[in-house]
Amino acid sequence: MPPVNLRVVALGAAVTAAVLLPLVATAEPAGEDGSLWKGLGSGPRTPEATVPEISAGAPSEPPAVAPAPSVSPDPPAPAVSERVARCGPELASPGGVEAQTCVLNEGVDVWARAYYRNATGQELDAFLTLMAPGGRTVQVRCAVPAQDEPGTCETPRERGAGTVAAYTGVAEFAGADEAGSTPLLLRAGSNTTDREGS
Repeated sequence: MPPVNLRVVALGAAVTAAVLLPLVATAEPAGEDGSLWKGLGSGPRTPEATVPEISAGAPSEPPAVAPAPSVSPDPPAPAVSERVARCGPELASPGGVEAQTCVLNEGVDVWARAYYRNATGQELDAFLTLMAPGGRTVQVRCAVPAQDEPGTCETPRERGAGTVAAYTGVAEFAGADEAGSTPLLLRAGSNTTDREGS
């Protein structure tokens, strides 16, 4: 080969090497999973950050926010009925019976109650009467044991027909004799100071 041709081939090889060498030097190696890794040399390599794609078109809308649940105020608590008591005086008989009679009212209910203590040493009967407006009456009979302990006797509750002042309660205490020959020992009313005994 003539020296001129040899120079042309050598020059072509040098030009080709000059063009290809920078391309090979700047190429980045692929990782095991085929992803590209940044960095050169033997230092740590971190994966390339992934940037989410933003599609062109309508502007993105903020995510819908669920409305806060409506909170209704607690319903008002039902009004508590106040109990009203109209009581007569505390009375005592010479034989050892003590009693006090009251008419009670709570809401629409009205009833009579007698509080007693029996220190006579014998069993007694208590007859408690609730007198309502219009002449209506309710009466109960309660056994009063022969013991000096406080006790109560009361009528069933009934639907009120007026104020508590329109009602009267009366308790009568007598010996527990089925023949009915025992005397009245004490009468105690819800609105009287009368005292009866033997």
